Amino acid sequence: MTSVLDLAPAAPVVPVVVIEDVADAVPLARALVAGGLPAIEVTLRTPAAPAAIRAITDEVPEALVGAGTVVSPAGVADAVGAGARFLVSPGWTDGLLDAMRGSGVPFLPGVSTTSEVVALLERGVTDMKFFPAQAAGGIPYLKSLAGPLPQARFCPTGGITLASAPAYLALPNVSCVGGTWMLPADALAARDWGRVEALAREAAGLAG
Repeated sequence: MTSVLDLAPAAPVVPVVVIEDVADAVPLARALVAGGLPAIEVTLRTPAAPAAIRAITDEVPEALVGAGTVVSPAGVADAVGAGARFLVSPGWTDGLLDAMRGSGVPFLPGVSTTSEVVALLERGVTDMKFFPAQAAGGIPYLKSLAGPLPQARFCPTGGITLASAPAYLALPNVSCVGGTWMLPADALAARDWGRVEALAREAAGLAG
């Protein structure tokens, strides 16, 4: 199965999106894609999320839309049923991991400790979300994992900013980062999609 971390290799940042109004889904996705961030994680934190994933899948074919905050087998089924092309969880259990494996789409289980990383490697999973990145140790922690566990690759998410993203991206075990800074609350409230596109373009230009 294709890895989540290989789906959009040209985009160093995966926007983490919370959609309250389904009507915002398509213009928001178009702005992110136009800015160079085609891989979009729509979190399952709102009732609108499944319909938002479906709308983006149907109307923005150039977007690679996935579901985030997947925390149960039911959430896996809902996300895949809505058209999600990848799954991201903040953490994992054996039951959730089995459901993600059986979904037929790439997945990125979340970890925050070395033991969780080792447990996933034992189960044949090498690509993971590191969450909450800043609170869980940030760049120094990921650096310390690269030596003993070089086969593990990460997409750190949680507290990452435009300023800190390049240092994360420079790490050998980091393939991309997740973030929300290109989606400021005031721009979303005003439906200022031009500003979102400009911030996405700035994020897409980052490199380690």
